[in-house]
Amino acid sequence: MDELRVKAKHLSQEEQYQIRKNIVRLIKNGMSPEVVAKTLDVSRSHVYATKKAYDEKGIVGIKPQKRGRRIGDKRKLSPEQEREIQKKIIDKNPEQLRLPGCMWTRENIRDLIKQKYKISMPLSTLGYYLERWGFSVQRPKKQANKRDEEKIADWVEIEFPGISERAKNEDAEIFFGDEAGVQNTANYLRGYAPIGQTPVVKIETKKIKINMLSAISKRGKLRFMLYKENMNSDKLIDFMRRLVNDTDKKVFLILDNLRVHHSKKVTAWLKKHKDEIVVFYLPPYAPERNPVELLNNDLKQGVGNRAMVRSERELEFNVRSHLKIVQNRPDIICSFFQAKDTIYAA
Repeated sequence: MDELRVKAKHLSQEEQYQIRKNIVRLIKNGMSPEVVAKTLDVSRSHVYATKKAYDEKGIVGIKPQKRGRRIGDKRKLSPEQEREIQKKIIDKNPEQLRLPGCMWTRENIRDLIKQKYKISMPLSTLGYYLERWGFSVQRPKKQANKRDEEKIADWVEIEFPGISERAKNEDAEIFFGDEAGVQNTANYLRGYAPIGQTPVVKIETKKIKINMLSAISKRGKLRFMLYKENMNSDKLIDFMRRLVNDTDKKVFLILDNLRVHHSKKVTAWLKKHKDEIVVFYLPPYAPERNPVELLNNDLKQGVGNRAMVRSERELEFNVRSHLKIVQNRPDIICSFFQAKDTIYAA
């Protein structure tokens, strides 16, 4: 008899509504749910569900509800195809699949789908797919071809933990150092304006630049030195001397592999002051592993968002004032050690 029973889900919304109204009417007339189910030839669970909906919300509870499209209805790709495309985007780049470009765009993802499944996907529809998958347009990080990932992993997992342990044993404080240049032509200004009316900012056509050498520690310390000429051995030695004099502990300074950092003059000075300071070197082509790079980015962003400078004096004032603000905010400095690539040094 079950195969003869009315299955409500196969009926139209209006037909379902009529059955629900009959269920309520018969129950109100004193008929038990079991008898109602037999009389109307529907399941007892449907009778009880209708009774509960009516008891809780009245007639509104049993009225037809607006139907939405079921999840997956009318999608061009099957769930398995969606998973395969997502995996391709994550694991491969377009060049590896003989598609144009080095970054995934909607155009070459569309071409990949066409190539793999013979399905034509409008770019607008593909945009909805990408949003649902959790993909967004992003600016890539640039890495040198000569990077040695094994050396970088060795630095993070073995070398730096060894330096940290030695710092504890020798009561030393670890600083990460780096050079950076700030120019008047590098500006990050953003502002609202009517669509089609691009705002104009008057700039100084002459290139103005100031250089900085800085060092930060995970305890929230920042030490910096500004200069105009190129970095050389004397400037680096002067900075290291100031760093030692400004710290009541032995200094462990971590630098990148700039040639001047390995100069004979610097090496000789370090040998003479080995009880006060020791320099270690990051693996080549791994700037993201240096927390002070985040300070450099913060500086350029902060200075770039100010009014355009007209002189070297203005640029130096902006750089110095921004660094002074950061210097008085240890929490900001400590945050540079909390990024995904620098947390190892925290």
